[in-house]
Amino acid sequence: MSLHLTVLLVYSLGLLVLGLWLGRRVRQAGDFFVARRGLGPVLVFGTLLAANIGAGSTVGATGLGYRQGLSAWWWNGSAGLGSLLLALWIGPRIWREASRRGYFTVGDFLEDRYGPAVRALVAALLWLGTLAILAGQMIGLAWILNVVAGLPKAWGCLLGGALVTTYFSAGGLLGAAWINLVQLAVKLTGFLVALPIVLAQVGGMGALIGGSGLPDGHGSFWGPQSATLLALLVPAFIVSPGLIQKAYGARSERAVRIGIGANGLALLAFAIVPALLGMAARVQHPALGNAELALPTLMVENLPAWVGALALAAVFSAEISAADAVLFMLSTSLSQDLYRRFLRPAAPDAAVLRVARVAAVAGGVLGVLLAIVTPTIIWSLTIFYSLLGVSLFVPVVAGLHRRRTAAPEAIASIAAGIAVATALRLSGLTPAWPVSPELAGIAAAAVAYGAAVLLNRRGAQG
Repeated sequence: MSLHLTVLLVYSLGLLVLGLWLGRRVRQAGDFFVARRGLGPVLVFGTLLAANIGAGSTVGATGLGYRQGLSAWWWNGSAGLGSLLLALWIGPRIWREASRRGYFTVGDFLEDRYGPAVRALVAALLWLGTLAILAGQMIGLAWILNVVAGLPKAWGCLLGGALVTTYFSAGGLLGAAWINLVQLAVKLTGFLVALPIVLAQVGGMGALIGGSGLPDGHGSFWGPQSATLLALLVPAFIVSPGLIQKAYGARSERAVRIGIGANGLALLAFAIVPALLGMAARVQHPALGNAELALPTLMVENLPAWVGALALAAVFSAEISAADAVLFMLSTSLSQDLYRRFLRPAAPDAAVLRVARVAAVAGGVLGVLLAIVTPTIIWSLTIFYSLLGVSLFVPVVAGLHRRRTAAPEAIASIAAGIAVATALRLSGLTPAWPVSPELAGIAAAAVAYGAAVLLNRRGAQG
């Protein structure tokens, strides 16, 4: 057995044991969903950054760097900009509402502002979209195991899904927050050690950005997809239910601002790492058939064995920590927004907690099955972030800033945003448009929301 595989197996076993041990502390729904609302700035920062540096941010972004060069910065950079806006704008506002009214999920907020129909609609949409992002994490794990152990994609997805589903189902947010700190330390250490070695092999950062051995345009910071990534990721990270629900677990508004803000700054700094690694992989392995194998290939073939093993553990951590954040969204959405709200309103905490754990397992199984048939990480994540931005951005922002709201406004906004973005995606005209489908969808959602407000006012006056 290779050193790389041995390290991954031992590390995975350690995470599993830690998750099961922390799960013994989870007794109530508040422990599982919002960690007793007791997370300080460090834990908020750690659990958010660990969730945000996942398959798309590492394996996927390195693949973008392999194909497009330095402009791959905008994948993580856009997420960082969205996180800063969440920290300074939406996060503190919605945290105050959650603390005062006892919200566990974004669905609680949406029902409070728009009614149960909107809550049910968004819960159903999120379940479909969130499975796509979970599939992306499973694909990332599969690519690592493919390079290290030669496992077929399907087996890699199955093994990775089993690991993350088991430890998250036991501990929820309370367990994940502590495990995420361990994962974050591993991933940051691994990338900090690996990057200088890889850069030295290609003549340093200056030579790499200068374009030596790379296609034209790879050294440009602004690329053909930069504006698209901004429109796709900034709104999605401002209103992401997974990130907002982690913010609910903060013990104070100050913890929200500092924890989420530090996470945003860290993403801005980290964004250059996968871009440079992808460019270095293009120089050293120009004939890769699958660009998303660039990162694990570098780790195995271009680093000393012990450094490569540490770096692979870092990438493995990235995929697992992001996957548990996705399971968090899935389990809370089904158990709180659907089961407790519509099927069994008087359900005791123990029953809700049991449903949440079953939902996490079911979500893990479905995510693995979707991963097996999904082609790439970036493709699956694009589906999720697009759905998130066009459906939630306008209702959440408007709901926080308007005193009077109504269900038709949110429903019209969600329907218009999804319809316009989907139509542009399917039309084949997307590359010729000056704006991305996501930006057009958000604009359509805002127009539909405003139109519904005017119609409601006229109806009230009439």
